[in-house]
Amino acid sequence: MSVTWSIIKRELLAYFSTPLAYVFIVIFLAMTGSFTFFIGGFFSRAQADLTPFFLFHPWLYLFLIPALAMRLWAEERRSGTIELLMTLPVSTVQVVLGKFLAAWFVAGAALVLTFPIWITVNVLGDPDNGVILASYVASWLMAGALLSVGACVSALNKNQVIAFILGAAVCFLFLMSGVELVQGAFKAWAPDFAIELIASLSFLSHFTAITQGLVDLRDIVFFLSLMLAALFVNTLLVDLKKAS
Repeated sequence: MSVTWSIIKRELLAYFSTPLAYVFIVIFLAMTGSFTFFIGGFFSRAQADLTPFFLFHPWLYLFLIPALAMRLWAEERRSGTIELLMTLPVSTVQVVLGKFLAAWFVAGAALVLTFPIWITVNVLGDPDNGVILASYVASWLMAGALLSVGACVSALNKNQVIAFILGAAVCFLFLMSGVELVQGAFKAWAPDFAIELIASLSFLSHFTAITQGLVDLRDIVFFLSLMLAALFVNTLLVDLKKAS
């Protein structure tokens, strides 16, 4: 763990020594505040909850998380520092895990800094804080799952812009796989089990269920399992690139 922690500190230093982390956090805070209080009609709803706040998280993450993930491996490959990193006495798993956890920490920091909105809703009314806490956890888990997917895409590219575009596209597919519009494209020719499998991969469905107060352990296990699977694929991709 000491090696992984060293990599985490290295990555956090890289994030906060450049404007990337600060820009990510500021944009996330500004957009969540704007969407909650203006577009989401927080005050006009006259209801003390954070439904409008969490409603927009998947769509914010769709663009912000790939932007956070794009540099994880693309920058290392472009600058050539990945060769130096892999010559150190560290395993690929430790590097992959360290990079991921550092980026996930930045996403978590942005989420934690929205706590004034939670305080505001408690001042104005009597919300169900259990549901709000579960929704925060679900949002963080969804951010981690999207980040792990973005990291896999970044491992395939040297160009950060391409990594961002492809990462956003793949994340969009995971978000929308449970929507009826997407399901309709498969119903005409795909078997039922395939359609159900595609629908079960929808981040949006799992996240929305938790934010509505339907806390199911299966939804949490889904995000954690997908993270582990994506990190495993990320490790394989890095090893393949290293071998070539």
